[in-house]
Amino acid sequence: MNITLRQLIYFRSLARHRNFGRAAEALHISQPALSVQIREFEATLGASVVERRARDIALTPFGRRVLAHANRVLAEMQALEETARWRGGLAGELSLGIIPTIAPYILPGALARLRSRDISLDVRVREARTEDLASDLRAGRIDVALMALPLPCEGLEAVALFEDRFLLAGSAARLAALGDSLDALDPKALGQSPILLLEDGHCLTDQALEVCGRARGHAQIDTGASSLGTLSRLVAAGFGLTLIPEMAAATEARAAPGLELRRFAAPEPARRIALVRRAGAGPAQWFDDLAEILRAAGEAATKTARDVNAASRRTPGHS
Repeated sequence: MNITLRQLIYFRSLARHRNFGRAAEALHISQPALSVQIREFEATLGASVVERRARDIALTPFGRRVLAHANRVLAEMQALEETARWRGGLAGELSLGIIPTIAPYILPGALARLRSRDISLDVRVREARTEDLASDLRAGRIDVALMALPLPCEGLEAVALFEDRFLLAGSAARLAALGDSLDALDPKALGQSPILLLEDGHCLTDQALEVCGRARGHAQIDTGASSLGTLSRLVAAGFGLTLIPEMAAATEARAAPGLELRRFAAPEPARRIALVRRAGAGPAQWFDDLAEILRAAGEAATKTARDVNAASRRTPGHS
């Protein structure tokens, strides 16, 4: 039986997209070329793996069993390629995914540390939301990703790096309206204050809703901002309150005059940042090395935020 890796890759893409045209486009090949490979694949196996319909396809029962085998084979091939590429440690080319609520605040320090370790290391950064990065990891389009726990799906494994606490942000007037609650600030006791959050799809929004104990349909929740920068400026202008990750606090406070910050009472709510890769790859020194570099960069970013926040609290008229 002569089954090729190309056929397995093509079949997996077809199973994922459920359409010959979309699968061919994702593979950057023509639709007829894909059809030929799938027919040869079926001829080798001696049975149909897909049911061809007018606008899409469906896997046959046999096709579903074949897909499970194909996924295992391709996962092992990815692991083998990764082992060969990283046999000398953290060197060569690194494809790093990172979510937007982390990227601007950790990348300068992280890239500087990576460059000081090996100036020849080529780092390619892919900034995207958690769901997209998880898909890229599983497909082998990126090597690792920096995101907040919990993991979004199966097939991934993570090593926790550091804790990124949440701060309450708002204008002086909005914060003053909270009254005595500022002395022991509880994220679930923000009264009827409007809370501004990032648009749907950002894991930070889900985390903030959970921390505040509010549902997505709450009358005082507005999920429309596309970035933390936009969110900070809206809040500084008095349109509501928001939760800002500690690592972003110093940067956004400098960029948005009028933005004031308050810490929550202990235990402070926080998100856990982790380095994530495909599951089953086994021990790898390069992954451990990268985790230590990113952990140091993250801890430095959060320490800066704490120092700035502490200094501003000693200055009259500031948070």
